[in-house]
Amino acid sequence: MWRLLRDHSSELFRFVGVGGMAYFIDVGLFNVFLIVFDWPDWGAKTGAAAIATTFAFLGNRHWTWRDRLGSAAAHRQYLLYFFFNGIGLLIALGCLWANNGLAQVWPQYFDTVLAKNLAANFVGVGIASTFRFFAYRTWVFPRPERA
Repeated sequence: MWRLLRDHSSELFRFVGVGGMAYFIDVGLFNVFLIVFDWPDWGAKTGAAAIATTFAFLGNRHWTWRDRLGSAAAHRQYLLYFFFNGIGLLIALGCLWANNGLAQVWPQYFDTVLAKNLAANFVGVGIASTFRFFAYRTWVFPRPERA
């Protein structure tokens, strides 16, 4: 475990930096869409995630894994990136769905803005971020082939 962290600490640091900024965009927009515009929670999460994902793609492509650009076409990377982010979004929406199910039983605890934020933006994003880190470095920004 420690060897894995040591070997990947530089790219993990950059990934967390880009992801942290994207996270603030995602959470901020989620709450604006949910509270200000009164969107349904799943629509607010989907819209916020789409915008934050675009920001994160640019940051990860041009900073986190800039040494892995090689000859890979940006549009191919962008499509793969959004595909894996779609899976990450489904993970976050699954956590929101579970929260909404619990809100049917205990609305005083789970049918609140705080509970929706915890489900979508803490639990869901936490699980999805782990999945995305390994998916991005393996399939979206792989190491260039050595000659």
